Amino acid sequence: MEIGDLVARDGIVLRGSVSSRRQALQAVADAAAQVLGRADPAPLMDALMEREALGSTGIGSGVAVPHARLKDIDRMFAVLIRLDTPVAFDAVDDRPVDLILGLFAPESDGAGHLRALAAASRALRSPDLRQRLRAADSRDAVEALLVRRLESTAA
Repeated sequence: MEIGDLVARDGIVLRGSVSSRRQALQAVADAAAQVLGRADPAPLMDALMEREALGSTGIGSGVAVPHARLKDIDRMFAVLIRLDTPVAFDAVDDRPVDLILGLFAPESDGAGHLRALAAASRALRSPDLRQRLRAADSRDAVEALLVRRLESTAA
């Protein structure tokens, strides 16, 4: 499993600034609701906040991977939010976050959820990928980077 397999094209958001971790998580919930075709992102936000209450999903180097398992979805997917202004996220390295990969999995897919988290963490550990994601000027450019990452790991 690779990050390029997970990120839904319409879940790539190059967003203006938010002023808090909560607003950043709301951006993730909003993008996920759009991917699912739902008008109400509140259940997604609630699930993200419930997980975040267990501990920050800020993994360091300006990256967070908030995630939730939901009983009413049948497929795993991710959204990618790039913030213009990093926000405090209580990350392991205390650095603010500007790249957020929100991961959503069916409640019954615990093993798949863990594999997806590992794939996301592995991909976003790459300084080159992080730099390119931060420099990308469009949704298409971000998607191309994720697909290129997928193709380069398959070679």
